[in-house]
Amino acid sequence: MNSKKGMFAKEYLWRTIVTLCGLSVIVLTLVIGGFLVYKGSGTFFKFHHTIGEFLFSPDWAPIDNMEGGGSVGTLIFIVGSLSTCGLALLIATPFALGSAIFMTEIAPSFGEKFYRPVIQIFAGIPSVVYGWAGLTVLVPAIRNVFHRQVGHSILAAGLVLAIMIFPTITSVSADAIRSVPKDYRMGAYGMGSTRWQTIYKIVLPASASGIFSAIILGLARAFGEALAVAMVIGQTTALPTSIFSTTKSLTTEITAQMGNAMEGGETKTALWTLALLLFLISLLFIFLIHYFSRKKPETSGKHTKKAVKGGM
Repeated sequence: MNSKKGMFAKEYLWRTIVTLCGLSVIVLTLVIGGFLVYKGSGTFFKFHHTIGEFLFSPDWAPIDNMEGGGSVGTLIFIVGSLSTCGLALLIATPFALGSAIFMTEIAPSFGEKFYRPVIQIFAGIPSVVYGWAGLTVLVPAIRNVFHRQVGHSILAAGLVLAIMIFPTITSVSADAIRSVPKDYRMGAYGMGSTRWQTIYKIVLPASASGIFSAIILGLARAFGEALAVAMVIGQTTALPTSIFSTTKSLTTEITAQMGNAMEGGETKTALWTLALLLFLISLLFIFLIHYFSRKKPETSGKHTKKAVKGGM
């Protein structure tokens, strides 16, 4: 009897600890969000700028004093972030998806023993190493190959980011593909499908939600990167006109200016608002990941049966 009471007490204790840990994460997230709202809202309430000016004006010239009077248009940084991250996603996604298919469907034994560890090594490399490699190898290569005056550009930043998000998209996509029930594959083979027909008509549609989640997770990773991008993008406060243009992103501007700005001044407050914008973008990515990762077994099964009947 005493042993049972002891077991129940231990179970209750550990359940309480785990619950408190989970709640602490939620509270910490809310505190961070509230702190960013408190610090970043001063751009609109203290210095009386509008949301339209902040989001859609390319004129970034905040005054580093307590009175304000400058301009805080962040369109340059938003366009810079979107262009570099979009280019990175465009480059990385086909290679990552192909790698995930190879790892799970073409050579699963080799993929698990050798290929996945290599991918994980890529994921563990510090961002400064990617940035340094881009600065010393990629930037000169772009300058020489395309005969540009400088190699710093959106193209350089996009390529560096593509390499950085490649492991994330590959690993999560591979897990999504691997979670497709084996019965789907066996049913397709039983109806005379080739391996490639099974992959692109059955496996990929059934794992589409997980693959979309992987892509969004990679995009979120790219949006949050600062150091590697700052080293190769050129750090010019100007709207880009091509992939060879130099510009800035949201993260690079924050890292470049935050340490030098006056506390409570217009510049630092505007930088806090940039951080708040990044936080909201991250929340949007999280909601999108949850939306795409919601499992609908019945829908997936019907879709797969339809694909098997219609595609063979």
